[in-house]
Amino acid sequence: MTRSICPVVSADGVEFVSDAAHGERVLQAAAQARRSLWLGTADIKDLYVAGAGGARRPFLGVLAGLLERGVEVRLIHAKEPGALFRQDFDRFPGLAVGLERVLCPRVHFKLVVVDSEWCYIGSANLTGAGMGMKSSARRNFEAGVVSCLPALVAGAMEEFDRVWRGDACAGCGRREFCPDPVVTR
Repeated sequence: MTRSICPVVSADGVEFVSDAAHGERVLQAAAQARRSLWLGTADIKDLYVAGAGGARRPFLGVLAGLLERGVEVRLIHAKEPGALFRQDFDRFPGLAVGLERVLCPRVHFKLVVVDSEWCYIGSANLTGAGMGMKSSARRNFEAGVVSCLPALVAGAMEEFDRVWRGDACAGCGRREFCPDPVVTR
């Protein structure tokens, strides 16, 4: 029997997460992806996660490990990340060839879909403050839900895929701010 990610969700199929629980639920679920991981965020920074023995490691290292195992990793984000992210990115050469990425300045959603069977829908960006990885005095107040309910997962996937396909590109009113449109006509 294949391992399912859904047991991290409560018995009714939906679990509310806030603050530090984002790291515990969302980032752990992402790290367990077997086939696919779709990440949608307005902002992404040099996010660090708990590793073995309490050591911190870059979330980009987690993504690189998933790619090495053959997991499809897609990322949609709204703006180019900063220099610290770029330094971490460059430490993992597999990301440059394996990470599928779309930049869309209109993206404000925060979605994570794991293996087409589990999703996060909420307010947290892929940043240390958003994912609750900062101290309690410095992290953002965030809220969202995780679920394995087919209707919620399908809705999150369709919203992600709609942007991924470039469905809004042709009539986009922010085209002048888009450095790399998905659809160029």
